[in-house]
Amino acid sequence: MSSDVHARAAMSFTARFALVLAAGLVAAIVLAPLAAAAVSAAGWRFPFPRIFDRTVMATLLIAMIWAARDLNLAALLSRGFRHPATPSIVRAIRGLVVAICAIAILFALALAARGSGIGDRGAAVARIPKYFLSAIAIAIIEEGFFRAFLLGGMKGDFGNRVALIASAAIYAVAHLVRSPARFYITGYEPAAGLITLAHSIDQFTNPAIAIPTLIGLFLLGIVLGKAYILTGSVYFSIGLHSGFVLGAKMWPKIILGRGALPWWVAGGGAIPLIGGAAAWAIAIAILAMLRPISGARRTAA
Repeated sequence: MSSDVHARAAMSFTARFALVLAAGLVAAIVLAPLAAAAVSAAGWRFPFPRIFDRTVMATLLIAMIWAARDLNLAALLSRGFRHPATPSIVRAIRGLVVAICAIAILFALALAARGSGIGDRGAAVARIPKYFLSAIAIAIIEEGFFRAFLLGGMKGDFGNRVALIASAAIYAVAHLVRSPARFYITGYEPAAGLITLAHSIDQFTNPAIAIPTLIGLFLLGIVLGKAYILTGSVYFSIGLHSGFVLGAKMWPKIILGRGALPWWVAGGGAIPLIGGAAAWAIAIAILAMLRPISGARRTAA
């Protein structure tokens, strides 16, 4: 009994998280076909990859809650969402303003490049409230997971620098690991989960799609993670993240004729807003100026 306790105590956060992730995936592979069969029997029609994605989220969440004590989940989230000296809403608004300025520069570059059509701006603006609420929800969930939990936990294993790079790489890869295939199942097909998981790496087989998106997501992960380390909380990162998600949703609605734009503006891959050299340069510039624009103190965690 005591040796088991010592073994658990000696296991790193990263190793524990890897085991929880594997358990969540295995559970999703088993349960997703059952969920799809139940959905089909109820008369609903959803693509199986979407059912699989939602099942993975659910099983991973359950596995994390089950292993919450070993992962130090409550303490990490509490630390990430603690109220800093600067009011949290001020930090979030500051991050949102920085993101909006960055996105405005990208839109200006795209429109100035000429040859790119302009979509229905009125219709796009009308969607901002809906997009913004979605962006806030995504930002809170992802910053809680990738920064407060994952980066916060990995810091104890590797220190700030390595944990920042590793968590940013995981953040980038996680956004591309999804099946591009769209298929339906009408009954119980036990292998459907494995098939979908295999297709989830299809985007990595096309460098023209994968590499620009991975670079953009990695740099974004570095910016968001560094903001968390400097400020000691997720609020500035949530503001930044919300703005970037909003920009990504608005980009295809306003910027038309992507093929006519120069590659450094148009970007490549599944998320064009961050897939071009212009976006990478802006991310690096934000990273260089992050301490003053975030309002972080020299003594920040």
